[in-house]
Amino acid sequence: MWFLGLFWTCIISFVNQFFYLRQTTITISYSVVALLSLPMGHIMARTLPTRQFNIFGYRCSLNPGPFSIKEHVLIGTMVACNSGTAYAVDIVILQKIWYNSEKPFIAGMFLVLTTQITGFAMAGIIRRFLVRPAHMIWPQTLVTASLFRSLHATEGEEDNGRMSRIRYFLIISGGMFIYYWFPGFIFPTIGTIAWICWINPNNIVLSQVTGSNGLGVGVIALDWAAASAYVAPLVTPWFAQVNILVGFILVAWIMVPWAYYTNLWNSKNYPIVTAVLFQQNGSAYDKSQVLNAQGLLDEAAYLAYGPLRMDSFFALTYGIGFAGLTATVVHVILFNGREIVERWKSARAENEDIHSRLMRVYPEVPDWWYGLLFVITFALSMVTCVVWDYMPWWALLLALAIALFFVLPVGIVQAVTNQQPGLNVVTEYVIGYMLPGHAIANVTFKTYGYIVNVQALNFVSDLKLGHYMKIPPRTMFMAQLVSAIISCIINLGTAVWLINTRPNVCTQEGYPFTCRSTKTFYSASVIWGAIGPARVFGSKDGALYAPVQWGFLVGAILPALFWVLTKKFPNVAWLKYVHWPVLLAATGNMPPALPYMYTNGLALGFIFAFWLRRYRYDWWARYNYLTSAALDTGVAISGLVIFFAIQSWNGAFPFWWGNPEDENFDHCALGGNNYFGQ
Repeated sequence: MWFLGLFWTCIISFVNQFFYLRQTTITISYSVVALLSLPMGHIMARTLPTRQFNIFGYRCSLNPGPFSIKEHVLIGTMVACNSGTAYAVDIVILQKIWYNSEKPFIAGMFLVLTTQITGFAMAGIIRRFLVRPAHMIWPQTLVTASLFRSLHATEGEEDNGRMSRIRYFLIISGGMFIYYWFPGFIFPTIGTIAWICWINPNNIVLSQVTGSNGLGVGVIALDWAAASAYVAPLVTPWFAQVNILVGFILVAWIMVPWAYYTNLWNSKNYPIVTAVLFQQNGSAYDKSQVLNAQGLLDEAAYLAYGPLRMDSFFALTYGIGFAGLTATVVHVILFNGREIVERWKSARAENEDIHSRLMRVYPEVPDWWYGLLFVITFALSMVTCVVWDYMPWWALLLALAIALFFVLPVGIVQAVTNQQPGLNVVTEYVIGYMLPGHAIANVTFKTYGYIVNVQALNFVSDLKLGHYMKIPPRTMFMAQLVSAIISCIINLGTAVWLINTRPNVCTQEGYPFTCRSTKTFYSASVIWGAIGPARVFGSKDGALYAPVQWGFLVGAILPALFWVLTKKFPNVAWLKYVHWPVLLAATGNMPPALPYMYTNGLALGFIFAFWLRRYRYDWWARYNYLTSAALDTGVAISGLVIFFAIQSWNGAFPFWWGNPEDENFDHCALGGNNYFGQ
């Protein structure tokens, strides 16, 4: 278990961080590891020697016996808790590339480690409320448990003439490995076929509406990496995808064109979809003109240089994000409030189920383990923030207080509804007003306040999975802690290696390492930190975007209105399927996501999540999730081979129409320009 768990932790941590900085992000999920580690575990169980060793009185063996489902779950959870890249790595990249304030590697390592692991310590406080009670079901863990049980339940059984899951996985992943050479290297144009734009590529409005760098109407992406990046079409339930579709159309294809072409906030001076920040005349906003040598805002220079501007899509996305935050809270209170209260009472009463009674045979993790871990991570956090001047000591205390205050209520919401209200906006707002002009302090505060909360709940979720699968709690604790430490080091090392070795990284000239997500993180650091919310969303120094704050009120009203409608018209079935938190969160990733990624993902979702599930259920139940995992695996391996075998040696495929030298892959050059073609 330890060998395979750490092996896959290293592989996934490197691969996901590597692809995180690329134009098209690829993430290898736990399901891929679950499938690939299964045959590896069986092979090792059959081939490793069974000889017993005596080490200081402790008897051990390289081969403890047959590969069990518990070992398999532990391997999966070691990877799952680190499958996403460490959030704080973006801070290190920001300091190196945009703020010219690079810290020593050890500072970045402590920052990444403490923000990822402090949440594990907080999980010890809430596990008795969120893990042990029967009413805290954690719906997503049920899906994971089903995956592992199905993999082990089918071993040795007849396939009734159908292709085995392993063979199917190998065929699909092998086919995708070969195919991805076309959109990823030989023929990139098929990844962004803007066929409507080709009618008249010199028409600026047509290009903005139908280009891949614009609103993406009609764009066809024959690239699994792009189509699956933000929707997960084979995994996300069709009900949720319909809400995403409605929200996407409402924002991206109705509100944004209206705002842009009516020139709201002088939108025509900027591209229609971008995370880049501008001056009022449309030129790029040079933060060095308004920051002093210490990286703090120079108010006189800011007034002389002019206020910050952004495109209407980016501004509206913040407003929709504000609405999504309050909509989540109001929706949960109205639609799930009574249920949450009952489950809170059950949690306090330690209402045990059969799982809790069976878990009594395993010794629980002592509270002092969690307490010691918190003391260590808190001390390291304080040293990191104060010694390397990330933010003041009191800001760290406040950030951790926010994370701790929200961790239980947010955890109850997630355990009951599978929805996790994000704290990123709250933390940015708070520190933005308390420390205006401090960009790095802002993103550091956000990371400690937001990610510590997220990591605590991720760990609790995995503890619940271990609860369902009867994993010894102490083994789960140590496995996740060790894998998290290793993953943090690999995440940071991979990012530092890339930004120090790849020329023009995080720019268009550095394609494919354009850092779309990190650019959005950078823009947020300028908006909330360097400039501050008072000068962007408030009423200070020419702030223009104050109206988007009405999103907080709108988000609170919409679910309340539909709750009233469901009570007044209980027989209108479709009202019950309107889920405003999901609908409003649909465009939360744009930018860095581009609209065509959503439309193509939702098209695949209609085929797999709706049509195949309804009319070919037997195939869907057996192969659907396997198909998603196989496609992800094929793309990831192909992308790595292309990079390390060719691109890292400055190799390139010969330029032709399908692989243009100017990297205008969609042949719609004006799609990313402003209304005046600039």
